[in-house]
Amino acid sequence: MRKIFILLILVIGITFSSQTAHAQFKKSTFHKVSHANRASFQRKYIDKINQTGKGLYKDSRLDTIKTIKLRARLQSLFGNPTVTIKDLINKPNFRPGMAIEFEYWFVVNGKYPLLVLDPEGPFGDELVYTAASRYIDMMPQIMRTFSRELYNAKPAPFMDYYYSANREKWYKVQYKNGKYSVKHIQSPPNMSYHYKH
Repeated sequence: MRKIFILLILVIGITFSSQTAHAQFKKSTFHKVSHANRASFQRKYIDKINQTGKGLYKDSRLDTIKTIKLRARLQSLFGNPTVTIKDLINKPNFRPGMAIEFEYWFVVNGKYPLLVLDPEGPFGDELVYTAASRYIDMMPQIMRTFSRELYNAKPAPFMDYYYSANREKWYKVQYKNGKYSVKHIQSPPNMSYHYKH
């Protein structure tokens, strides 16, 4: 009787472990927040959570890819960014430190918020990831899926603008006809900013 009881516990334990492992390693799905849905996403997630960039899985393969090339892969997977510099530049409280080239906002698996942005425009070598601290335990697997998909994606054409506070210059950033380019310009249409020391 005792042998049967121990065997039953082992079977239950193995079944539970395999179900947990399956749930833990289930492929994540990423729903990009559209430009039009930024406000509702912000009310639901951003304004009510503590965000963190700590503890997120980081795929070292992506560290070897320039940000401009990662931007082209993001375009291929998810289309246009949720936020660009155009959304920030004309706000009264804009500061040079807010000068991003792009931000992609996601709801992962229908419930986990994830923000992906560039810290240094086309001059950087990485992306920055921000998530809700209360979901931090879920993020390593989510980031494994995200990194794998991004690494394997083919680039798609895009065009962005970026303001570099360090250089006090505007740039047109694009991937077109198979070529990447970062071109200094005066300022984009309807956008201007001059850093005041």
